[in-house]
Amino acid sequence: MSIHTSGALPTVHVDQVVEQGRFGAFQFGLLLLCGLCLIIDGFDVQAMGYVAPAIIADWGVSKASLGPVFGAGLFGMLLGSLVLTPVGDRYGRRPVLILSTLFFALCMLATPMVTTLDQLLVLRFITGFGLGSIMPNAMALVGEFSPSSSRVTRMMLVSCGFTVGAAAGGFVSAALIPAYGWHAVFWVGGAVPLVLGLAMLVWLPESIQFLVLHRRPRTQVARWLRKLDPNIVIDDKTEVVVKETKAEGMPVAALFRDGRAGVTVLLWLISFMNLINLYFLSNWLPTLIRDAGYSTSMAVLIGTSLQVGGVIGTLSLGRFIQRFGFTRVLGSCFLLACLSIALIGKLATVPALLFVAVIVAGFCIVGGQPAVNALAGTFYPTTLRSTGIGWALGIGRIGSVVGPVIGGQLIALQWTNASLFLAAAVPALISALTIARLHRTAQGVSA
Repeated sequence: MSIHTSGALPTVHVDQVVEQGRFGAFQFGLLLLCGLCLIIDGFDVQAMGYVAPAIIADWGVSKASLGPVFGAGLFGMLLGSLVLTPVGDRYGRRPVLILSTLFFALCMLATPMVTTLDQLLVLRFITGFGLGSIMPNAMALVGEFSPSSSRVTRMMLVSCGFTVGAAAGGFVSAALIPAYGWHAVFWVGGAVPLVLGLAMLVWLPESIQFLVLHRRPRTQVARWLRKLDPNIVIDDKTEVVVKETKAEGMPVAALFRDGRAGVTVLLWLISFMNLINLYFLSNWLPTLIRDAGYSTSMAVLIGTSLQVGGVIGTLSLGRFIQRFGFTRVLGSCFLLACLSIALIGKLATVPALLFVAVIVAGFCIVGGQPAVNALAGTFYPTTLRSTGIGWALGIGRIGSVVGPVIGGQLIALQWTNASLFLAAAVPALISALTIARLHRTAQGVSA
């Protein structure tokens, strides 16, 4: 037990309790709940890309007309990341995650009822806004319950849920759309988070560091500390402390204090460039592959392979990062991504090589984004962690809006697939160059 005496008072050091805690049922449950949150997040983001060909056929609309719909959902996520993540640092991870999950469920269940593009655009924006806070708060919560030796690995593991959800969306859509139509994708996508939100009300913990820093009732602190160490004793005379101090003022402004400004700006740029690629590929790849002469089912499966590559990347990159560091691993990933994306448009007539190129692109781009998020999570302290991850994602999601919309415009200008994917390789190159700059800037700077 991590109890010491400070004068006449026994003292519990939360950081030491977390460091000494063993991985058991409680930790597994936390990872599972947060992972499921990110699965529904990824499912939603990718669902529109998978149902797009069916909507185009059902409603008789053009491909380019769906560009604003893609952008609306992502723009909502952008604003949600910027507006709602500071709420998590102020009021707690738990309430934000629960409310966002239940809100998302209701939005998904309402989606099959829309009948026009304008209605779909508005609802996608609202849905995205509610989802914007899920990833930053889920990753922050997992990080705050993890010992330093496994923090990056656990944050990467739980963030893999986003990619798993996106991949699952492909398999679910491929099975449901031919049999029940595109509406069924959203019925299923709404029922699951509704059940999850109710389960989180019972089992999801709150960050102990947050509770202590915000002077929440001692009973709440004791409840979650005993989950980590059942033998710990806390009474009215026990002093519970954490290493950090509560940040004053606006959380966003604090991202630029104490030597953080340079890293903050570079993290934003990397996230921006990578999410241009991620969401351009996620939203338009199935449609572009279908236009290359493949069936809708095959186009969806090729699009799904992007997310499969992302799952492999997320699960693999954590170990490499623990050994070689964030910047070396991410720099290599983005250079490889540049090459693989450029090749997608040139390999459309060779299915086997096309699958390989898409999987490699997913490994680097989709798998690389959780690593960027984890980098932000390890760089910022508890009082800024959700804000730091959320604003990096929020600024990055400007790229997620720009990518699909520009893609739609270039398609309307009748750019060839080869030209589209060659242009998409440029942001990956910029990400690699920015990572090299971050490697120099971050040396000697800490949270």
